[in-house]
Amino acid sequence: MAAGDTVITVVGNLTADPEIRTTANGGTVANFTIASTPRQYNRNTQQWEDGDALFMRCSAWDSNYNPMASNIQASLAKGMRVIAQGRLVQRSYQDREGNNRTVVELRVDEIGPGLTRNTAQVSKSAGTSNDGGRGGFAGNSGNSNGGGNANANAGYRGGAGYQGGASAAPAQQGVDPWSASEGSGNSYGSFGSSDDFGGGSGDEPEF
Repeated sequence: MAAGDTVITVVGNLTADPEIRTTANGGTVANFTIASTPRQYNRNTQQWEDGDALFMRCSAWDSNYNPMASNIQASLAKGMRVIAQGRLVQRSYQDREGNNRTVVELRVDEIGPGLTRNTAQVSKSAGTSNDGGRGGFAGNSGNSNGGGNANANAGYRGGAGYQGGASAAPAQQGVDPWSASEGSGNSYGSFGSSDDFGGGSGDEPEF
């Protein structure tokens, strides 16, 4: 990490499945968008209220030692709550219509599932080093009592589904508007795909 890098951590939910593509020079990159929505309790209405969502476009690359993009594709899906840390980068490209565009995105260095309302079992990827390996994970949607069979509930489970509106009790702070499964009718639909940020195969230059 270079001096002067702007390092941030984003916690939120994936708006769509990660998109994997291979560049002309053989690199593998995963592109995805994290929606981070602040929530605060309104004591006047006694309800939790959503603030304006931040849509952070992200990219993660495979390297010779750490297949992070491939691990993300194997581990993450739409609606999952994640924690991502990386560096903000700005880049320019020309879209299909010949217009010059500039975007700011998060170049991800580390990413994993949010465990406030979920569990996950990490498995090391083959061929990765001990100090830098990034493994996939299989979730366990229930609590583990005495080390139960982790394979019984394979697959990471996203946060609690959003039912619309907010609970009157502060204990409902954990309700997550972005963890709804596909087809649940959330207001943002499929926003966050590569086409929304110039990530289509014909838009942006190869890195």
